[in-house]
Amino acid sequence: MRAGLIAEKLGMTQVFTDTGVQVPVTVLKVERCTVLEQKTEVVDGYSAVKVGAKPVAANKLSKPLRGYYAKKESEPFKISKEFRVTEEAILDIGTVLASNHFSEGQLVDVTGISKGKGFAGPMKRYGFGGLRATHGVSLSHRSHGSTGNRTEPGRVFKNKRMAGHMGHTRVTKLNLTLHAIDSERDLLFVRGSVPGPKGSLVFVRDAIKA
Repeated sequence: MRAGLIAEKLGMTQVFTDTGVQVPVTVLKVERCTVLEQKTEVVDGYSAVKVGAKPVAANKLSKPLRGYYAKKESEPFKISKEFRVTEEAILDIGTVLASNHFSEGQLVDVTGISKGKGFAGPMKRYGFGGLRATHGVSLSHRSHGSTGNRTEPGRVFKNKRMAGHMGHTRVTKLNLTLHAIDSERDLLFVRGSVPGPKGSLVFVRDAIKA
C-alpha cells in the first residue's frame, strides 16, 4: 500500500484509441502533494503518511491549524489527508508527489463527495414504482406506501427506504483504469466517471481490491 494523491476534478471528456474506439474519461488535476507527517507501528500503532495540498495563506486558517503547520515548520495547506501505507512505503517528510506517482494502465480507487440532490422522494431516490395511477389512489401517486405493520412490531424499522436527503455523501469508486497521464500539466485521465461535481477535490490511491 502506497500513499495516494489529492486531485481536483476538472470535468469529463472523450479520447480515442489508436483503433478509433471512443473512451469517456474524467480529467483530474493533481495538486502537488507534500508529505507532512509520518505514522509508524512503533509510535502510533499503524503505518500512514499525511499529505497536504493547495497552499493557502496562514490567515485563511484557524488558529489551531496555524499552530500545527508552525510546529511542522511547513507552509500551510488548504486540505490534508492521511493515507494508510505499509511500513516500507513510508515517505520522508517534505517529499513532493505529482502525477508520475502513478503509471498508465494501472487500477486506482477514487474517493469524493457525490453531487447533492436535495430532498428527494422514494421514486427518484430508490427507484420505487409508485402507486397506481387510478382506482382510488388520490394525490399520492409517487409516495412509498406503507412503512410497517400494526401492533407487531408497532414501529418503523431503521434504514427503511423513504423520502429524504439524497446525495452529498462520501463515495468511493473501485478499480478505475488510468487511461493516460500528462506529467507536464499533472493531469490524470481516468476511464469512466468519478464522484463529485466539477471543481471538487477527490482522493486517488492504488486499487486495494484489484
